[in-house]
Amino acid sequence: MLPLARSLQRQPSSLGNRRCFGQRLFRSSYSTKPFPSELPPPRLDYKAISENVTSKSLNAINRKTPLPNDAIASVARAYTEWKRISVELNAKRNNRSALGERVRRSSTEAEREATLVEASKLKAEVKELESKLESAERQCLLSALAIPNDTHPKSPLGPEPAAITLSTHGPEPFPCNPKRDHLAIAEHFGLLDLKSAATVTGTSWYFLRNEAALLELALTNYAISVAIQHGFTPVTTPDVVRSDIALRCGFQPRDSGNPPVSHMYHIASTHPTSPELVLCGTSEIPLAGMFANKVYSSLSLPLKVVGVGHAFRSEAGARSADTRGLYRVHQFTKVELFAVTTEDTSETMMEEMLMVQKSILEGLNLPFKVLDMPTEELGASAYRKYDIEAWMPGRGSWGEVTSLSNCTDYQSRRLHIRYRSQGNTADSSLSRLPFAHTLNGTAAAIPRLIVALLENGAVYNEKDELVGIRLPSSLRPFWINPKTRNIIQWDDDISN
Repeated sequence: MLPLARSLQRQPSSLGNRRCFGQRLFRSSYSTKPFPSELPPPRLDYKAISENVTSKSLNAINRKTPLPNDAIASVARAYTEWKRISVELNAKRNNRSALGERVRRSSTEAEREATLVEASKLKAEVKELESKLESAERQCLLSALAIPNDTHPKSPLGPEPAAITLSTHGPEPFPCNPKRDHLAIAEHFGLLDLKSAATVTGTSWYFLRNEAALLELALTNYAISVAIQHGFTPVTTPDVVRSDIALRCGFQPRDSGNPPVSHMYHIASTHPTSPELVLCGTSEIPLAGMFANKVYSSLSLPLKVVGVGHAFRSEAGARSADTRGLYRVHQFTKVELFAVTTEDTSETMMEEMLMVQKSILEGLNLPFKVLDMPTEELGASAYRKYDIEAWMPGRGSWGEVTSLSNCTDYQSRRLHIRYRSQGNTADSSLSRLPFAHTLNGTAAAIPRLIVALLENGAVYNEKDELVGIRLPSSLRPFWINPKTRNIIQWDDDISN
């Protein structure tokens, strides 16, 4: 692990005018210039990369990570060069010290002048080697930044269909039925206004109306309440973050275009010195940033927070079948679980967070299944990922409603989240403190839960006419009764 020189932090961006974050992100990975940041440069494990070039190259292939063919080997070469230059540089620095002592002990002026000439030449050589060292160090960083996290040995190989179902939960699923399509239900009861949203903002934006708006509020507070019961501290997050923070969290473009397309919205700079900002793709990003560049006592870990924010997704290349209604939209309210743990407890924390997610969905009385996601679905940061899919009979398919990732030290090395082990007095150097592990998981992606609740909760009379929506009683304590119409039924109401 190489501590980058401070001058590397101060170096301005060479990209000139502000560009799309996706373009800057891609260039940052392979450019000769680092990205500007308020944080120290990432501390990546170049030694481990260099010693495992074959396995890490195969891992990148299995994850469909768009890397140049020799990206990982170039880290090994740059690291080898860094070590070689370091040895030579240290030797010349030692020689400089020895020459200084010879100057002081020179018995004649001629001897002194000759030694000074030699020292001057050595000084120039040291300066040149320092420049070469910084260049090799920079190349290590910029090549290694794009390398994905390692993969859990139990994660299945391949694309999304290779996911393994770990468990199924909830009531017996309804048969597929187009009449239960959430768009038809929403139109019948006046719950959704897509036409006005298209005029105001564009396609895949929406207005929730009447009971749907109240359902968003109830779901948000319900999910938060369950998380709090499991020891998570509530946090509201900013919806805008520095693009550097998003990059460090692992949000890299995955499209195959050149340059790759970013799935984030970018805020135009109002001043040349303003930081480059993006709208959050998920509140995971500001929650991770909240812990950046800090050292925690191991006794204070795990740290568990539940964040409430909005997610903004440009969703480039989204399949048209998923863009109908509320399933895939550009903005949505999201309740997010986030945890910081020691390196030996993150897998246990992952199972604990999964339990919270299952508790939330079981309380909503939805049919759902837990999936162990395959390598091509892990993104850059996840070591292992679980998805939960709920049955949506109107869509005629299962739909993802939560995701849970153990990112191990991928994010913490980039964000400098470290901890000091209890009783660790022998080595208190900050540069040697272990990096924490970070985990993130969805507590509630509101629009998709609304889709599932509408399609599973639609109530029809004996004439097969849509007459109401049955909601789980878990939401009742969080419901605001508008007292204007009576379409909501509760599953614990005996009269129903």
